Amino acid sequence: MRELRHRHPDADVHALYLEWNDRRAALLDHRVDAVVTRLPLPTDKLHVTVLHEEPRVLLVPLDHPLAGKESVTLDDIADEPLPRVPDPAWNAFWRIDPRPDGSPAPDGPLAEAIEDKFEFVAAGEAVAIVPDDGRINSLRPDLTTVPLHGIEPSHVVLATRADDHNRLLAAVRKSLQAHLTGPVPAEPASAPAGLLVDDVSEGKR
Repeated sequence: MRELRHRHPDADVHALYLEWNDRRAALLDHRVDAVVTRLPLPTDKLHVTVLHEEPRVLLVPLDHPLAGKESVTLDDIADEPLPRVPDPAWNAFWRIDPRPDGSPAPDGPLAEAIEDKFEFVAAGEAVAIVPDDGRINSLRPDLTTVPLHGIEPSHVVLATRADDHNRLLAAVRKSLQAHLTGPVPAEPASAPAGLLVDDVSEGKR
């Protein structure tokens, strides 16, 4: 953000956070001009650039039998319930549902927000598959992560409107590709879903 403001002093550049299920709507409603988020995301009417990959890990409470393991596989959590969200594509990817053998992932409680998911895991009601972005342990010291092997990583992307010709978006894309090449620093516990949104606007477009 500082680099963009330095290189384009006449531009009005802001950053804000969005809830995980508000990313696409915020773009199409012109509330923001660029979103840094994770797939899956419906990409019609959007231009999506992959910035980097993040392994997926298993989130468990500290007293869970799998806590402290060097790594786990899907077989180790075959009977473990996982939280659901009101989004079939998100569930399919983050619950790995169905599993490679066609079996359904065990249903856990419905989570409307990421904080709900943390609470369900902390209470021992479920385990969760999350990105290995380095923030969980700083946000929730009562939870821990275990490497989950045998599954594809998650992808952090930049999404913009496909028909948006704002000249600053090229600068945003170039800057993010240069600097956002791995996990972002830990965010305060009050941060919503940790989804960074750049609202990039010019006085004239």
